Amino acid sequence: KTEVLFLETNTFSFASFIGKPGRCKSAARLEGKVAIITGANTGIGKETARDLARRGARVIVACRDIAKAEAAASEIRAETGNQQVTVRKLDLADTKSIREFAGKFLAEEKELHILINNAGVMLCPYSKTADGFEMHLGVNHLGHFLLTFLLLERLKQSAPSRIVNVSSLAHHAGRIRFHDLHGEKRYNRGLAYCHSKLANVLFTRELARRLQGTKVTANALHPGSVQSELVRHSFLMMRLWKIFSFFLKTPWEGAQTSIYCAVAEELESVTGQYFSDCQPAYVSPWGRDDETAKKLWSVSCELLGIQWD
Repeated sequence: KTEVLFLETNTFSFASFIGKPGRCKSAARLEGKVAIITGANTGIGKETARDLARRGARVIVACRDIAKAEAAASEIRAETGNQQVTVRKLDLADTKSIREFAGKFLAEEKELHILINNAGVMLCPYSKTADGFEMHLGVNHLGHFLLTFLLLERLKQSAPSRIVNVSSLAHHAGRIRFHDLHGEKRYNRGLAYCHSKLANVLFTRELARRLQGTKVTANALHPGSVQSELVRHSFLMMRLWKIFSFFLKTPWEGAQTSIYCAVAEELESVTGQYFSDCQPAYVSPWGRDDETAKKLWSVSCELLGIQWD
């Protein structure tokens, strides 16, 4: 039942069935630019890293699985000729790991121009992060919230710079259940994912508002329905992904909107928006609720033990 509900809300966007998926047409070069991409060892994260490396950026592949990340980075270096693709350990399910990653990055790098919060989990059986957060909320929202907080001053110092948050069409089915954020009263793994993707949209909206005038932009996006490892926690979804693979985007196609948000010249001053197929897309009414966005910000800070005014 959970997987069927999720399938109905997120599996196929209309663009998956007709027309060609959006493609980033920007020829922007990124020599001298530094980018961090979370979860860049596979899927759309890996394709995003490959593209930015091809454009000349110094790319930090931030992943939990170092072996997979090193293999991906080695492949990208060999294909693009860009030797500035490096791997750093980052476990978004552990705030200690996030703080260690940020501390090492800030000690090693003087600039940061692009932060792509790409990593995510989906349809996990009920579990909690090292800090006691429900896994979807903890990894998809709170982990990236903390990471962005820790790196924000470096982004400001390097401006113009960009923050790109990978959300999903699934945010339409999401709600921020403040009375039960960690799903301890009621848990549905499909809806838990949807809730976390709505949190991405709301975080982007409030972050963009707070960053006005800093030349740091923040935008969110839906990558489309992509052939990836994201559905590995659901046998049914894995079967459906195989059956309907013809309609799914390839990881390269799925990465196009992330790349577009990160490099397109016309988006240099665009912030607080939501994109799909490299164009503005409709945000659910819940994703446009400023009061909920502000409350989520405050609650997130409390949960993480930080002050972010």
